[in-house]
Order: sequence, then structure tokens, then C-alpha cells
Amino acid sequence: MIKLIALDVDGTLTDGKLYMDDRDNAFKAFNVKDGFAIAQWIKYGGIAAIITGKTSNIVTRRKEELGIQELVQGAKNKVQALNKIIEKYNISLDEVAYVGDDINDLGIMSIVGFSACPHDAVDEVIKRADFVSKYNGGNGAVREIFEKIMKHNGMWEKVLNRYLNEK
Repeated sequence: MIKLIALDVDGTLTDGKLYMDDRDNAFKAFNVKDGFAIAQWIKYGGIAAIITGKTSNIVTRRKEELGIQELVQGAKNKVQALNKIIEKYNISLDEVAYVGDDINDLGIMSIVGFSACPHDAVDEVIKRADFVSKYNGGNGAVREIFEKIMKHNGMWEKVLNRYLNEK
């Protein structure tokens, strides 16, 4: 059973575009449906992590908004970053899913129990992923992947029942 889902950011949680203005401001767009699924995963006992090679206040803010438990920015080696996280939570690599989109994600994708990617990931990642979303990065891929894992873990029905029984 998957206990931790780790994510890349650019091209996975976002569409991979970096918007910059002439005043050194950068912008990223996140999909609210992706965020909803992440928040539900956490609410029902899952651990979520972001492991990214870049460093951004925007990502820190998104992590805090969603309640994501772990954030590693500026990661030079994503496998080492993940190993520290799984040691902290005393879980095995078989209990980890990773979502990435580019070749710098291949190492970590090759060691986890379940790997997934957006539809628009690079070919090398698509060929090696256990699951390829029908959606592009930043456009619902993370939602589809989280739902798939939550359904497998028996968590998605709890999410549905909560909202179906709201009064």
C-alpha cells in the first residue's frame, strides 16, 4: 500500500511554464483540482512530499496552503532527499509513489513502489512510468494520479461519502 506520494513541481504540479516579469517576479499556476486531491490524501492519513530542484517561495506557499508535510527545494539528488523522508516516517520505498515529468526524475522513479507522470512528460519518463495520466502537468494529472492511488488504498470512497452526506 502506498503511504507517501512525492511530487516534482514544474511540469507536474504546474504546466512547466515559468512566467517572469521585468521586475524579477516569477509566477506559477497550480490546478485547484490537483490541490483538492492532495488535501484529501493528507486528510485521510497519507503523507505528501514535494522534491524539486528549484527553490521558490511560491512552492513554499503552496505547500503550506495544502498542508503538505515535507518539502525539499534545491534538491541536487532527489533519491537522497527521498531517503531522508522515508527514514523519518519509517516507511519503505515500496510504500512510496513518485510523480515526475523529466529525466531528472528517472532515478527516483526507478526505486519507488509506484511511479507516474503527466501525459506531456518526456518520452524517457513515459516509457518507464508505471502509470501515465491522460492529463498534462498542471492540468489535472496530479488529481488523476492521487485519485487512482486513493481508490487502490480504499480512501476515495471516504472522500465521496463525506461530500455526499454533507447536510
